[in-house]
Amino acid sequence: MDGSKRSRHSNAFFTGFGKFRKIVLFDTLIAQLNESELEAVLAHEIGHFKKKHIPKMLLFSTFSSLVGFYVVSLLAKRDWFYRAFGFETTHIAPALLLFTLLSGVVMFWFSPLAHWWSRKYEYEADAFAKGVMNEPQSLIGALRKLNEKNLSNLTPHPLYSGFYYSHPTLLEREAALKG
Repeated sequence: MDGSKRSRHSNAFFTGFGKFRKIVLFDTLIAQLNESELEAVLAHEIGHFKKKHIPKMLLFSTFSSLVGFYVVSLLAKRDWFYRAFGFETTHIAPALLLFTLLSGVVMFWFSPLAHWWSRKYEYEADAFAKGVMNEPQSLIGALRKLNEKNLSNLTPHPLYSGFYYSHPTLLEREAALKG
């Protein structure tokens, strides 16, 4: 991906289904890493595929959306819900609007669980890459360069990390890869 026109940020990710699957590497990433580090990053992304992380996350997202719409359907039938926010109508539009506005507040409190799950998948993909490469140093080198170039925080507060970080910190990943 030609990301250098928009940013110096570097990244790689797995996307798509069936014959449309792709691993996307930013051009900035290719410029920053050596060959073995690039192979380790590719192995990490292939690990997400082999461990079926993408379909699992999509199923969870679909399930969450269905639960959300079910909650909206329940709230849309309750007069107290409309009155609590100053609406006198029982149309579905205010319920959808209110749900959209309130869902961010509610989901914020569930974000540590979602981020824990995402970090678990990152550890699994790292372990897969370590196994494929038969050594952890290539991936560790790539992660160090990514953290340096993307100006990542090495030691965020655990509560902050729980609410806002979908990936483990560099130090956490290194410890897992070396262990």
